[in-house]
Amino acid sequence: MCAYSVFNTFPVYPLSAKPLILLAFCRYRYHTSLFNRPGWSELLERIENGEVATLIVKDMSRLGRDYLKVGFYTEVLFVEKGVRFIAINNGIDSVNQQDSDFTPFLNIINEWYAKDTSKKIRAVMKSKGEAGEYLCTNPPYGYRKDPENKKGWIVDEEAAEVVKRIFALCLDGYGPSQIARILKENKIITPTIHFQRAGRVIRNQLPNNPYHWKSETVADILERPEYQGHTVNFKTYKQSYKSKKTCYNPKEKQLVFENTHEAIIDADTWERIQELRKNKRRPTRTGKTNMFSGIVRCADCGEKLYYCTSKNFEARQDHFVCSTSRRKGKEVCPTHFIRAVVLEQGVLAHLRLVISCVANHEEQFRKAMGAKQKAEAKKELTAKRRQATQAERRIEELDRLFKRIYEDNANGKLSDSRFQMLSDDYEQEQKELREKLLRLNEEITKQEEQAENIDRFIGKVRKYLDLEELTPTILNDMVKAVYVHAPDKSKGYREQQIDISYDLVGIFPASLLNSLQNGETA
Repeated sequence: MCAYSVFNTFPVYPLSAKPLILLAFCRYRYHTSLFNRPGWSELLERIENGEVATLIVKDMSRLGRDYLKVGFYTEVLFVEKGVRFIAINNGIDSVNQQDSDFTPFLNIINEWYAKDTSKKIRAVMKSKGEAGEYLCTNPPYGYRKDPENKKGWIVDEEAAEVVKRIFALCLDGYGPSQIARILKENKIITPTIHFQRAGRVIRNQLPNNPYHWKSETVADILERPEYQGHTVNFKTYKQSYKSKKTCYNPKEKQLVFENTHEAIIDADTWERIQELRKNKRRPTRTGKTNMFSGIVRCADCGEKLYYCTSKNFEARQDHFVCSTSRRKGKEVCPTHFIRAVVLEQGVLAHLRLVISCVANHEEQFRKAMGAKQKAEAKKELTAKRRQATQAERRIEELDRLFKRIYEDNANGKLSDSRFQMLSDDYEQEQKELREKLLRLNEEITKQEEQAENIDRFIGKVRKYLDLEELTPTILNDMVKAVYVHAPDKSKGYREQQIDISYDLVGIFPASLLNSLQNGETA
C-alpha cells in the first residue's frame, strides 16, 4: 500500500493483462493549494506514465473546488490518458456519459462553497482587525502569548534582550548584514530555533546552524512597529481566495492601535532607526567605516558626501567629498571637502554647547522655540478644544434646523422666500464653522506636536549632560543631518561653515545659542 500526503492509494494488481487500477480516496478537506501538494503531483506523474486506470474519490469536492482545474482534469486529462473517473457520493462514472452531464454544475457549486467560506472568514477577520484584536496566530519575536489571556501578548525576556541589542547596534551605525554577522559570532540563536525551544509549532525548515542569522530577519525586526507596543492590522492582504501571493497594504489602509502591549523599544528610538535605515551605509573596500556616513550632506546641492579613505591613509587623512562635484564636476557643484577628524571635532563642540544651553536655560529654550510654558500651553489647548467642541455641536444643530425648515416649507408652514433666506444663512454659518474647526484642529495638532517634540528633545539632552566623546550611538540619537558648506578662503585662511540639524528640533540659529548663553529670552 502506498501513502500520499493528500491521498491514500491502494494499488490493485490484476491476474491477467488488465491495467493497474489505483483507488484513491481524498482524506483532507479541500483547500486552494491542493493541486500543488506533493501527493497530487505524484499521482499526476503516475497518470502521465500510464500507471493509473481508475481514479475513485468520495465526491467531487474531495478532488477540488476550483471548477476550472477540476474540469480540465476530468474532461480533458483523464480522457486523454484513458483514466476512468468515479465520484461515489455524486454517482458519477466517466464510463457512463449520462452520469457526467451535471458534473460541471457540481464543480461550480463546490467552488461557490469555497468562495462563500472565504468571504465569511474575511468578514470575521475584518471585524476582529477593526476591533483591535491581533490577527496573527503567533506574536513576533520578542513576545509570547499571555498564559492567562490567550488574546494578549507579554514580553519574552530572552528574545526581547536580543531585539534591544539589534536596535542598539543599528543606532551604533551597523547595517542588517553587519548585525547578523555580530549575532552569529556571539552565538545568539535564531528566532526559528528560539521558537522551537519555546514549544511553538515551526513551519519553516530548521537551519543547519542555529546561529545563522540572515540580514532579512534583522531588517524585518528593525522595521516592526509592534515593538513600540502597538498593534498593526491589515498590513497584508490576498487578492483572491485562490491566490497565495501576499500583497502589502499602503500605510493609509493599515489600522494602528497604540499601547496594546508592553513596548520593547521606545518611540524615539524606533523613529530614529527608521530615519537611519533610509540612509544606507556601505563599508568601503578597505572595510573602514565612519559614523558620519549617510548623515553628512552638501549644503548647496543636498546630496550625500562620500567617505574617502585608503589603507595607506592615517586617521587625519580620511575625508568627505560632495558626491555631485565628484560625479558631475565642479561646474555643477563646487567641491565640498572636509576632513573626518575636523568634522567630528566641530560636531562634538557644537553638541556640547547645545546640551549646556538647553540644560541650563530650559524655559528660555522653550520660549525661543515658540513653545508655551507647560501651564500656559495646557490652558490654551483646553480653550481651543472647547471652541472646537462648540463648533461641532453647532454644525450638528444647524443640520437639524435645516431639516426642520425644509419640512415646514414642504408642509406650507414656511414660505419659499423665507426658507431660502434661512437656508442661505445656515449654509453660510456652517461653512464658516467648518473652516474655523479645521483651523482649530490644525493649531491643536501643531501645538501638541511642537510641545511633545521639545519635551522629547530635552529628555535626550538630559541623557548626555556629561558628554566627553562622540560615539555613533550619541550622534545617531541626537543628530539628523550635518550640512557642510563650501570653504571660504577670502580672509587668507580656510574657514568652513557647518549646519547641524538636530532630531525633533532642526537647526539652531547662532542668535538663539548666543541668547541662551547670555541667559536672555529670544
